[in-house]
Amino acid sequence: MMLETPRMHLRPLAPMDAEPFYLLNTDPLVIRYTGDEPFSDEEAARHFLEHYDQYARYRLGRMAMIRKADEAWLGWCGLRRDEETGDVDLGFRLFRQFWGQGYATEAALASIDYGWSLGLDRIIGRAVLDNVASIRILEKVGMIKVDELDFHGMPGAIYALARPGEG
Repeated sequence: MMLETPRMHLRPLAPMDAEPFYLLNTDPLVIRYTGDEPFSDEEAARHFLEHYDQYARYRLGRMAMIRKADEAWLGWCGLRRDEETGDVDLGFRLFRQFWGQGYATEAALASIDYGWSLGLDRIIGRAVLDNVASIRILEKVGMIKVDELDFHGMPGAIYALARPGEG
């Protein structure tokens, strides 16, 4: 599975991504609204990636965002099935130097299109209310706020997008 956008290749995360994946998740500003703890080391990130089974189980998952111009690893974006609710969730995370350049929106749109090609009827996004940039991206891709939630102890919202033609 490989997706393409005008500026990026999106490909499944793999153990070879352990170093940038680890570094991305050690930046406190990158993970401050996620509820995630940083990996203890690069080997822990590699272990996570070796056991990430969303692709095998659901044909979807978080994908490495690789810039075509220079093969830079920008971050990740993609869909993930929530094991508890069955919802398919759009997520994205980028290195700070790539914030505000439209990469997350571009990758999110490609991920949503891929979700429709799998026959999904609805895709959601979750964001902490203080995370204005992520909320802006969810709204740019057409999602609307449908509910509020406690997101790891922080007030948050659920956004949703129905398959075109589904209402």
